[in-house]
Amino acid sequence: MDNDIAIKQAADWIRDADGLLIAAGAGMGVDSGLPDFRGAEGFWRAYPALRHHGFSFEDIANPAGFASNPRLSWGFYGHRLALYRATVPHAGFAILRTWASAMKHGAFVFTSNVDGQFQKAGFDAERIVECHGTIHRLQCVEACTDDTWPADDFSPIVDEASCLLENEMPTCPHCGGLARPNILMFGDWKWVDKYTDREERRFATWLESVQRLVVIEMGAGRALPTIRRFSERHGPRVIRINPRDYAISSAVGLGIPGCASETLQLLDKALHSST
Repeated sequence: MDNDIAIKQAADWIRDADGLLIAAGAGMGVDSGLPDFRGAEGFWRAYPALRHHGFSFEDIANPAGFASNPRLSWGFYGHRLALYRATVPHAGFAILRTWASAMKHGAFVFTSNVDGQFQKAGFDAERIVECHGTIHRLQCVEACTDDTWPADDFSPIVDEASCLLENEMPTCPHCGGLARPNILMFGDWKWVDKYTDREERRFATWLESVQRLVVIEMGAGRALPTIRRFSERHGPRVIRINPRDYAISSAVGLGIPGCASETLQLLDKALHSST
């Protein structure tokens, strides 16, 4: 489909919708200046100290590290926590909120990102499913409880040259053992999913009320296709925005090549030019 035609069709879908489902992968945050971990080189550019260790993203984003080298694991996650706290969401977030405000049932967000950017941008926290968890909550490394708690009181100090945490590591208030982010990691059998399960139940209830759903998927690649598969289950009006992997079956939706922020601004312009 020609790009101009795709944008016009997408704008028509958005205008007609009574509910907006926002599906977001890692590419959504890249436009806000967050690092792209795609491929070893991209990961090592963000964390050069881990190149020295020979660690890939899969190696460090792994619960085993909290037993073998907890200061390195917390150096990695502590740096990310501080970075996400300091990041300002890009203009596309505000555009999505404006569109949703004109729809009867508003918006619901489904994201694999753990950065909390949608909450920071003003989206209702009770209308966000974080399917891989969040860095802004903690849990016990040993999952001694199914409780999770806010990371607000933890202010990491990280030596960027070594990627090691320099201050005290957070602990579990129940057993006194080490705490970790409430994030689904690779090879993770102790992730506490109670928080995410509750979010998914809220989403199911919201979805039942929507009659004319439009899905806007952004920054979701094929390497970890969780978001892409989720979107495709909620067609036939899926708008897939991606610089490279924008292909989608016409029975499910349409694809638009581009980054999230820039493409959302193009769609917003198309919406206003035809009203």
